Amino acid sequence: MLCVCLPAGPVHDALYSVISCGCVALMVVGVRRHRPRAVAGWWLTTCGVAAWAAADLLWAVYTWVLHVSPFPSPADALYLTSYALIACGFWRFVRARRGQGDPEGFVDSLIFTVGFVLLSWVLLMRPGLESAGESSVARVLAAAYPLGDVLLLAFLVRLLTTSGARTASFRWLVAGNTLLLVADCAYQYVEMTTGYSGGLITLPWLLGYVCFATAALHPSMRALTDGDGRQAGTRFTRRRLAALTLASLVAPGTLLVELALGLRLEGWAVGVSSVVLFALVVQRMSGLLRRLDQQAAKLSELARTDALTGLPNRRTGDAELARMQVRALEEGLPLCVAVLDLDRFKAFNDTYGHQAGDQLLVQASAAWRERLVVDRVGAGAGRSAMLGRWGGEEFLLLVLGRDLASAVAVVDSLRAVTPAGQTFSAGVAQWDGTSSAAELFAAADTALYAAKCGGRDAVVAAPAPVQVQLQAPTR
Repeated sequence: MLCVCLPAGPVHDALYSVISCGCVALMVVGVRRHRPRAVAGWWLTTCGVAAWAAADLLWAVYTWVLHVSPFPSPADALYLTSYALIACGFWRFVRARRGQGDPEGFVDSLIFTVGFVLLSWVLLMRPGLESAGESSVARVLAAAYPLGDVLLLAFLVRLLTTSGARTASFRWLVAGNTLLLVADCAYQYVEMTTGYSGGLITLPWLLGYVCFATAALHPSMRALTDGDGRQAGTRFTRRRLAALTLASLVAPGTLLVELALGLRLEGWAVGVSSVVLFALVVQRMSGLLRRLDQQAAKLSELARTDALTGLPNRRTGDAELARMQVRALEEGLPLCVAVLDLDRFKAFNDTYGHQAGDQLLVQASAAWRERLVVDRVGAGAGRSAMLGRWGGEEFLLLVLGRDLASAVAVVDSLRAVTPAGQTFSAGVAQWDGTSSAAELFAAADTALYAAKCGGRDAVVAAPAPVQVQLQAPTR
């Protein structure tokens, strides 16, 4: 840029102010034109950038017009105000992207912030406090500017850890904040060591203004708060792991560099930050383990439950039958198995559509389950019952503690609550204590086919042992 090439002086600062103020005006145009949903965040950020540009302009007026250098000056107040405004703007973006419900992202941002605080203390804050002398105002400002950078970094990282859409406007916004941080930290270090005299440090500041303006003008700024279909905090990528590892190593790395170069050791700062980082890492790992436990429990539930009806699935039915068989033998209880099949379900689907068919399955399972609860089928000493989905339009009912006649009566009572005027056929078999699960299911299934062949809408008890295999009718 031409402004960077010009030597420090009134022309340089005038051109710099024209560019910065022009970018603020473009931000106002972008916000008013696109009317984003997170409008409060955009206005706060725009006001923050405007305060920064006004502080630059005021500093130039003091230097080249009034030829004074007051300390502190209203420019310092504007600079410090801009930190707070931009941070508040980014906080609104985080909230709009539903980041407030993401504890893992919050811990990640704290890990990065603690590492940056240590570096800021070693390179900027402590040297600035020492060079400020005894002046209270100078010491406050020496600490306030690095803390302002810490604030900007904290909310920048927090924004990056949210799971919303990474639009072009989002990337320009992040770039603007990053350039602002780089330029400000470089300026503070150079001013403290050799004295600021313009030069390349001006470039990231100007580019930061341009990035903020581009972010506001880009049409994708309206979608800054849109989600991307992922739950916040669920993605723990290798890139994030590497970044967190580097942030966690800042404290020991700082100590090693100081030892290697023979520099002044920051024992207390390194020690305190190490403790805080260790606690945050432990918190992050416990959060990951907790999320893994939740996901494992959810997967286990999905593996045992039918997704459509919410009933136990066939795998769960097999396991429950095995458990009931053990109890039946140990406690001398009768055990019956019933297989229920909705009549003419294919014709119902063809007439009303598959969505209606799914709804019928859901309503039937709910009605049957409620009737079993009302009739207290599993109530009493040693009794238990389980209704599950066997597959397709077939359901399974396991009844422990009732004999064959009682189990048939239980299944027959379900016919009255079957929804949508539909009927079902069922076969019921009682375990003889020696047959395998497959033989018991085969007996109930054979009885079901007998009910189908007999005209449907019936409950048939299977004889023991089953001698005849009937041909299945058309369903």
